[in-house]
Amino acid sequence: MFPGFGTAINMSTILLGTGIGVFLAHRLNERVRNVVTDGLGLITLTNGIICVLDLTKPEFTEALPSGAVLLVPLGAILLGGITGSLLRIEDRLNKFGDSLRKRFAKEDSSSRFTEGFVAASLLFGIGPLALMGSISDGLGNGIDQLLLKSSLDFFASIAFAASFGWGVAASILPVGLLQGSFTALGLYLGTFISPVQVLTMNIVGGLLLIGIGINLLRIRHVPVGDLLPALLFGPLIVALIAL
Repeated sequence: MFPGFGTAINMSTILLGTGIGVFLAHRLNERVRNVVTDGLGLITLTNGIICVLDLTKPEFTEALPSGAVLLVPLGAILLGGITGSLLRIEDRLNKFGDSLRKRFAKEDSSSRFTEGFVAASLLFGIGPLALMGSISDGLGNGIDQLLLKSSLDFFASIAFAASFGWGVAASILPVGLLQGSFTALGLYLGTFISPVQVLTMNIVGGLLLIGIGINLLRIRHVPVGDLLPALLFGPLIVALIAL
């Protein structure tokens, strides 16, 4: 196996799941598809909450000064949100999704292609398994976590594609880029990342997953794309505190 092999498998399972989901979509009415989307929203919300609970782990709380436990994710979200808004990441993701839709999707697919692309890209790309599994792959510690993620993404992509169509398949582009970057990080810089920094990325990623869940449940639109830089600011803040 080679570094990135786990990500290649993950991308393949997303493609396969999307194909199955699109095949089933014509056999499901709009009510069923909406229920599936709501179910995905609840699962995503739950997954995000589980990740955020890493705030209570002793290896996280004991590594930071008293009172800084909540300030780290807060600072990461604020700085990440400001940076992402200035860079207009959410808008760029939507425009990229629109360009893919115009090239590959049918005219009657409307905005569902773009919505599916953005939601699937964020869900598949920023979870804790994407982070830890890719870094572990780069460090040469195996791809067990990415294999688990591939299995989960396979079933999630079926459900997503049943509601959003081929836009879900397009998510393999940012997923490959993000997980490939994390693998490279583990390959070249893994020894410089402390466990508490990895936990910080998981916690911030959990907050972003909660945002995705809120979007899927149509409670309120959270610009999760603009918050993506928070994943980088979290470990940086921890490093500054350590200094």
